[in-house]
Amino acid sequence: MAVRPEEIASILKQQIEQFGARVTAVDVGTVVEAGDGIARIHGLSNCMAAELVEFPNGAMGLALNLEEETVGVMILGEFADIKEGDEVRSTGRIVEVPVGDALIGRVVDPLGRPLDGKGPIATTKTRPVERIAPNVVARKGVDTPVQTGIKAIDSMIPLGRGQRELIIGDRSTGKSAIAVDAIINQKGGDLICIYVAIGQKSSKVAQTVAIFEQHGAMDHTVVVVASASDPAPMQYLAPYSGCAIGEEFMEQGRDALIIYDDLSKHAWAYRQVSLLLRRPPGREAYPGDIFYLHSRLLERAAKLAPEYGGGSLTALPIIETQAGDMSAYIPTNVISITDGQIYLETDLFNAGIRPALNVGLSVSRVGGSAQRRAMRQVAGRLRLDLAQYRELQAFAQFGTAELDPATRRQLERGQRITELLKQPQFEPMALHQQVEILYAVGNGYLDDVEVTRVRDFEAAFHKFMASNHPEIGRSIDEKLEIVPETEEPLKAAVREFKENVPY
Repeated sequence: MAVRPEEIASILKQQIEQFGARVTAVDVGTVVEAGDGIARIHGLSNCMAAELVEFPNGAMGLALNLEEETVGVMILGEFADIKEGDEVRSTGRIVEVPVGDALIGRVVDPLGRPLDGKGPIATTKTRPVERIAPNVVARKGVDTPVQTGIKAIDSMIPLGRGQRELIIGDRSTGKSAIAVDAIINQKGGDLICIYVAIGQKSSKVAQTVAIFEQHGAMDHTVVVVASASDPAPMQYLAPYSGCAIGEEFMEQGRDALIIYDDLSKHAWAYRQVSLLLRRPPGREAYPGDIFYLHSRLLERAAKLAPEYGGGSLTALPIIETQAGDMSAYIPTNVISITDGQIYLETDLFNAGIRPALNVGLSVSRVGGSAQRRAMRQVAGRLRLDLAQYRELQAFAQFGTAELDPATRRQLERGQRITELLKQPQFEPMALHQQVEILYAVGNGYLDDVEVTRVRDFEAAFHKFMASNHPEIGRSIDEKLEIVPETEEPLKAAVREFKENVPY
């Protein structure tokens, strides 16, 4: 059988016409060094900073060092089987995370992949994890409070929507407890919460999520987890991912609260990655841009002006100190970035004062502008009484026999205020309850109550007010101040309680 050349030519023509694959140019490089979660790649001449690159095993990498001959990449995921000579492809994508309402109630990793076994997340929208913070023109002054439900904080160190308030203290002083209570207190409110767990044990994160579920807080919370067993690049990425998720809500005109627990471990992860990438080490072996690491993250928290949507993102970063040293490198950096700090002290914690708040070293630079008027009316006197008590306490410990009555009275009141500001974990308190009891202590109604009975007095007083005078609480919640028509019934109610109710 003879093969005719024209037949072969027609078949080839037909196949060429039907061939529909598009030719695409891909930037390809070769791994020249790999290990410990980083890889050095030759090639990738068009690679961008923070671009995602793909390895043969499907793992993704994040380009950090763009050098003359090579690109330094940190590997997001399993790196054990990436070896020298592997081919790496650039994706043209900057690292991004899924965002939107579908994430509320979910536990995700820094790349937005679900970790809670509840199936895929139904959202198509993504945002880059890194973004320039809103400028001064787009911002508005902080004027609306974030109610944490913790008496000591809401009264003396008020938090506002759009503020950045540092929670700082030694290990096991109740830093995370304050953040968790603040999230639980938003139940039924309009504040969406993002809890970012960085470098914590998986068991502790599971415990925290269980507490949220138990108190119904997962209905308004997103949990982003990069646990201690995750590679350092994932821990580095976690707070930026959480921030991007929060920014989506802020730009919709809603209010969000984000907890970074904690940024000390974040700095450690970044130091590890930087040293592996051979960046020059500086003070405490941290790289030179460690300040920028946290400033570019925390500056993204803002209260937007009404013409920009009016949303807000409030940041509560947590920093762990070593032996109370607030002058260490990372603590001083973050203190200088934030709008105040809540300082927790080991000695106070061990003495049973919980939250273990050092009122002298704690400050909110937003001040009374982020407080409801009702709270300002009762809290101004409280802080003054407590400050005077601390001053007198130093002298009083030498002996109280020769103290004049005014000084003794001041000491007695300070002891009762200190006792009253103690609060159990997972029991946040409503605004009207805080105002009622602080009004009572500030106006001397507890001066004749034994210090050991103050907590019992408070518990019985709240029950009495809820059952006998709920209209006073409603008035405070509605008007957000103690008006004369409310003050008189409140005084009468306190007197009635003291006369008739055993506690």
